[in-house]
Amino acid sequence: MLPVVALVGRPNVGKSTLFNALTRSRDALVADMPGVTRDRHYGVCRTGERPFVVVDTGGLSGVEEAMDVLTAQQVRLAIEEAQLLVFVVDARDGLLPQDHVILGELRRSGKPIIAAVNKTDGLDEQDALAEFASFGIGATLPLSAAHNRGTEELIATVLPLLPADEAETADEDEDDSIRVAIVGRPNAGKSTLINRLLGEERLIVSNVAGTTRDPIRVPLERDGRRYTLIDTAGVRRKARVEEAVEKFSVIKTLQSMAAAQVVVVMIDARENLADQDLTLIGHAVDEGRALVIAVNKWDGMDAYQREQCQRALERRLVFVDWAKQVFISALHGSGLRELMRAVVRAHAAATKELGSSELTKTLEKAYESYQPPLVRGHAPKLRFAHPGGSNPPTIVIHGSRTKHIAPAYQRYLENFFRKRFRLEGTPIRISFRDGDNPFAGKKNVLTEGQIRKRQRMIREMKKRKR
Repeated sequence: MLPVVALVGRPNVGKSTLFNALTRSRDALVADMPGVTRDRHYGVCRTGERPFVVVDTGGLSGVEEAMDVLTAQQVRLAIEEAQLLVFVVDARDGLLPQDHVILGELRRSGKPIIAAVNKTDGLDEQDALAEFASFGIGATLPLSAAHNRGTEELIATVLPLLPADEAETADEDEDDSIRVAIVGRPNAGKSTLINRLLGEERLIVSNVAGTTRDPIRVPLERDGRRYTLIDTAGVRRKARVEEAVEKFSVIKTLQSMAAAQVVVVMIDARENLADQDLTLIGHAVDEGRALVIAVNKWDGMDAYQREQCQRALERRLVFVDWAKQVFISALHGSGLRELMRAVVRAHAAATKELGSSELTKTLEKAYESYQPPLVRGHAPKLRFAHPGGSNPPTIVIHGSRTKHIAPAYQRYLENFFRKRFRLEGTPIRISFRDGDNPFAGKKNVLTEGQIRKRQRMIREMKKRKR
């Protein structure tokens, strides 16, 4: 495993901005307000001679409130698993009593510490460093994470302090894990589900809606398979989103859906199926992602309530009748094995390789069973098909007059291909291509004999008119 470096400090000192600068990404949500980051956020810094894992943490405020206590627990877990701690302070705020409290906790961990004095742009660096000299930390560096100044010096200071016997892992692009995005409305149980799958309190769970803000990637190995679970912020109706942070959280959620291979949409069984649930499912289909619908909080419902819920799902989710519906309890762990099996099947269907000959034979059978309606007295001709990509499976069909094929016939073809190749749990995209007319745009050039014959015919026609 790669060595781990944790970024720790008060709220709003620039830890997430520094995380983005080190990992050269925009994964961490950044806003000019305290308390944006709550869960641990992992990334890899590959700028220096050797890569290492960077952990972005929530701010330690010292306030004993429910959310701050949960955030502090996540920070302490990051301190425990890290080999090096970067203590981030704010040069503009100066030295505050809370900084001494945090430093005392970091020193009790026994881990090496580097002090990063952030937001020094526009200030005298020597004066800024002098104020924090009372820390007694040998490696105290000035930087401006927002302008990416001082990050190279920080990396150069970090690398010699990391354990020398840590083995490097393969590049993330070569990761063969299944990327699964868990999405849903606020307080649907997304973080609870991931914690239950992991068997630990990896993510903050609270009855307060909107607890999760950043999309958090968590590795999981289960039944011999590797997964990357992406916990996302709950998505409310657009009219109810007021804070800028929540707007950015929604954008990050939609980006996570695009980056995932399988999307699990969590629905609260105790609430009616809302339009926002349908909107999220529609986004997953538009992105072409494999889809699994997890109906959470199934425990505690009586037989009548379950029957009404199933009827509502059957009636309103008819447009994604190919998606597997799994009834689970994230809190108690029931139905999770079936859920992960549905994820594996959906991923296998989305990445299945299709052959041109099999697709063409299936197209011929579908065409013989039911031909498309006539268009101006002519029937569209479908000649052959070939694969156009995977995740989602894309089928390219060549023929004539394909522009006039009705949407109903296209759905018929999708269902025919889905049944033939068992593509359950994934949308199918069909692209039609019209065969080009080889004589289109070309002028018919006559030979000399044809020209003489044409002239004779014209003269004869004139004589007859006389």
